[in-house]
Parts: sequence; structure tokens; C-alpha cells
Amino acid sequence: MGRLFGTDGIRGIANRELTAELALNLGRVFAETLDHNSRVFIARDTRVSGPMLVYAIGAGLMSGGTEVVSLGILPTPAVAYLLQKHGAAAGIMVTASHNPGEYNGIKIFGADGRKLADSLEDEIEGRLLRGTVRQAGMVGARISERHAAEEYIQFLRSSALVPLNGLAIALDCANGASCVTAEGLFGALGANIHTLGNRPNGHNINENCGSLHPEELQRTVIENNLAAGFAFDGDADRVLAVDEHGNVVDGDQILAMCALDMQERGTLAGGTLVATVMSNFGLRVFCKAHGIAFRTAQVGDRYVLDELLAGGFSLGGEQSGHIIFTQHSTAGDGQLTSLQILQIMLRTGKPLSKLAGVMAHYPQVQRNIPVSQLGKLRLADDEEIQSAAAQAQRLLGENGRVLLRASGTEPLVRVMVEGQNSAQIETIARELEELVRRQLL
Repeated sequence: MGRLFGTDGIRGIANRELTAELALNLGRVFAETLDHNSRVFIARDTRVSGPMLVYAIGAGLMSGGTEVVSLGILPTPAVAYLLQKHGAAAGIMVTASHNPGEYNGIKIFGADGRKLADSLEDEIEGRLLRGTVRQAGMVGARISERHAAEEYIQFLRSSALVPLNGLAIALDCANGASCVTAEGLFGALGANIHTLGNRPNGHNINENCGSLHPEELQRTVIENNLAAGFAFDGDADRVLAVDEHGNVVDGDQILAMCALDMQERGTLAGGTLVATVMSNFGLRVFCKAHGIAFRTAQVGDRYVLDELLAGGFSLGGEQSGHIIFTQHSTAGDGQLTSLQILQIMLRTGKPLSKLAGVMAHYPQVQRNIPVSQLGKLRLADDEEIQSAAAQAQRLLGENGRVLLRASGTEPLVRVMVEGQNSAQIETIARELEELVRRQLL
């Protein structure tokens, strides 16, 4: 992974790390990789820095002869869907996903609706860092598309075979992109909706709301006796659910219930579920118990999708709530996932708590440890850290695991320890955290 592109595009504090100049030059360089007269769709979330970056990257693209179609505020998966439907050359989403409002980011999709391959990102990054941009002979046009949200909502509605008539649910839009689609989508399907986090002001995206902060959603579900709640992140490509008792249902549990439902209906392609190395050990145990093959990918929904498409599989995702149904989309989609959960509830007549209960969580401790940028790069080669992690793994044996990885989007090292003994894994995680801080700060 390069210096600019992480596991989910370019990301940083807007106007400091992610500047208008960088976005402009990125647009110019990316235009060089496209055919002349190509069309590129661009959307954004609700951050105040969004228009600055959208116009800057759009200007760069247009200076390279590319036609830019502005979609306005939309969820990330809408970009992936619309560019494939209309045959655009690429799609760009300006968002920092689950990060606070001062951050922003740029995700790029190819014509196939998939995020760019690492090799192309490396090529673009190399040109950016070298400053080698050639001047195009023509200027591209800019077009505004005002019906993109309605078109995306209609696509999502078509994925729901059973209406939601009278089903009482809560939606937390994280003051983000789903504010323009969620109420219209679930309302049109007949649900009785309680909406939270739907007053974006440009700064409050993900602020005490959304998938990282589901506390208010939990209270809303309990106090109003609702069937379920769904918390999206800033660009709505992920979701966490809340059951009727107010308990959070994470991405691993969502994968388990969807895999079991698809297996029973004969739609789980290859009898296989794809998850990441960060998924709870209990998901592996669940798959083994139900005869479902379990495949792992690197962290990042792009790598989950690569594994899905390579194997011809139909379901995969991450513990964080990125869930991909290849029958419907090439992207994680929080609203699509929520609809699939509600469909299972309606088909089976089972409450969400019972559906989520098919998987038992193993005790898991995670630590996100701030380190220097150089420290991130040294993690894999630090003999003392790697030796300590290997020793901890031997101690846990086959009933647990230790995972250390550098974040692809932030200056962090992530430590995860799983096992059957909560006190034991807590001790191991604390000791590894202390060691990482000493070695990599």
C-alpha cells in the first residue's frame, strides 16, 4: 500500500492533509488513465469540505478532457451501482466514511463498480508524487444529475421481495449520506420509521451517532418497543443492527444469519462465506457447525469482493458492517443489508435477537494503538513484537488467536486477541499494547 492510498482510498484531515491542490492533481492524473471523452460520476457525503474537493477533482478531470457528472450527496454504493448501470468509465466518492467531520477522503471505482486495483492506485500515486501530468488538448464538460437518489432508491426497493408493511424500525443516518435516501426507501416499502441522525450541518457527521455510536439508537428501539434498529456510517456502505432488546448486532452476526438463510434457500453460492482476518473466531465455529466453507480475505471490503468474485461466491463482509451481496452489488451497502435482514425476519417470523443468536461470540479484545508513520512501516519487521505475538499464539493454541496489523487509513496499529478465557486475552492484549507503544511510537 502506498503513501497516499490506504485500504479505502485517500483519506486525511480536509484542507490540511487532503487539500484542494491534491484533489485537483489527482483528477488530472486519473484523467490520463481514461479514454478521451470518458464520463466519470462524482458524489459526496455531507461534510462541509465535500464541495471543495468535488469541484477540485472535477476540475482536474475536466482539464484532462473528461466529462464529469455530479450526483450530489449520495451513499458510496449508489456510485458503484449507477456508474455500472449507465456505462460510465469510473466513479468517485468524496467521503471519509466513519471518520469525524474534519476528515475527508476520495474513493475511486472503475467501470466494473469495483475499487481500483492496487497496481493502478500505485501508478496514479507515483505520477502524483513525481508531479508528471501532461496537458490535455480539450476540456471536458460538467453535468449535474438531479435524479440519482431516486434511481438508487428504486434499485434498493427492487431487492425487497416482501413489503415492510407496519414493521416498526429505527434508522440512524449518522448525519451522513443516507439522510437523502433512507426515509424515502424504507417509507416507500411501508415501514413505520423512527429516524435519528438526520440533521446534517456539514460538521456533525458521525458525531455521537451512526454505526460507531449506537447508544441513542439502542435507547430508541427499547423505549419505542421497535422490532429493530439500523445504524449507518457517514457514507452508508456499512451498517450495524440493534435487536428488539437493544443489543447491538455486528457484521459477523449479520453474516452468520444471512449465510444460514441463503444456505437454506439454496442461494449461498459455493456453500461459502467470505470474511476477513478480523472476524470473530465464533464466526468460524458457526460455519463449521453448519457445513459452510469459510474463506478469509485481507481487511477491507475491496479484498472481500476480490475473493468473492474470484471464487464465484455470493456473500461476504466485515465485522464492522461492510456486507456484500454479489447478486445485487459490487459494494458494501448498509441500506441493502438492512433490507435483507428485515426480509429474513419477515420470512421466518423470528425476532432479530433469535436470528443473531445463531452465532456465539468468542471473547475478543481489540486495541487501536497510535504510532508514528514510520512505526507503522516497522511493525512487520520488529522482531521483539513478532516474537511476543507468536508466543501468545502458542499459549492460546487452537482455541484462540492473536492478530497485529497496521491500519490502512490511520496512524494506528491494531491488536486483536481472541480466546475462551477473558482474563487471559485481556492480559495478552495489554502486554502487546505496551510493547507496541514502546517500540513504534
